[in-house]
Amino acid sequence: MEAKKNPEVDLNKQRGIFFQIGMVVSVGLMLYAFTYRTSEGNTADLGQLVIEDPVEMDVPQTEQKVTPPPPPPPPVLEVVADDEIIEEDEVQSTEVNQDTKIDIPVIEPEEGPSEPEIFTIVEEMPTFPGGDQALLEYMAKNTKYPPLARENGLQGIVVVTFVVDERGGINNVQVLRGIGGGCDEEAIRVVKSMPAWKPGKQRGLPVRVQYNLPFRFTLR
Repeated sequence: MEAKKNPEVDLNKQRGIFFQIGMVVSVGLMLYAFTYRTSEGNTADLGQLVIEDPVEMDVPQTEQKVTPPPPPPPPVLEVVADDEIIEEDEVQSTEVNQDTKIDIPVIEPEEGPSEPEIFTIVEEMPTFPGGDQALLEYMAKNTKYPPLARENGLQGIVVVTFVVDERGGINNVQVLRGIGGGCDEEAIRVVKSMPAWKPGKQRGLPVRVQYNLPFRFTLR
């Protein structure tokens, strides 16, 4: 058996009205909450910023006052006789003891003219008159086998070094490597008897050049 409802007390008919009224009230409360302002009495007092006057501090002075030295005493004038002569450059004291220091001037020796530089390799090497072939012919013609070396069967190469100066002269003849038995002396003799060479040149100027010349001694 179904229960019967009184149509006058049925609330479902007015549901839409109640919903609209609730929405209006809710919106009103929200607007009121956003626009609500607290009273001036509730505002927190942050106070006022007070700037005190800067405190002036006395900085102690660290600068020390320098007392000037006392003035030097006035010069003492010595009265002398009219016939006494005082020289301006007169030495105050001529006494010499062990504590007296005497400055002795040091005289540096005068430097003499420096010798020209000796080159080993230059743009134009010195040459024997007539060239290398003429040099070999001169050595073969003028070199003699020493009897002592021949008797002892000494053979080998003797290297002679010498300097050809700016004028082509031969200087400082020495044996760079020898074998003994008179061969070293014979090689030096042949070099010293050579005519003047054509000097070597560096940058177009004649210079001193070190030259090495080998002599071969062979028994046949």
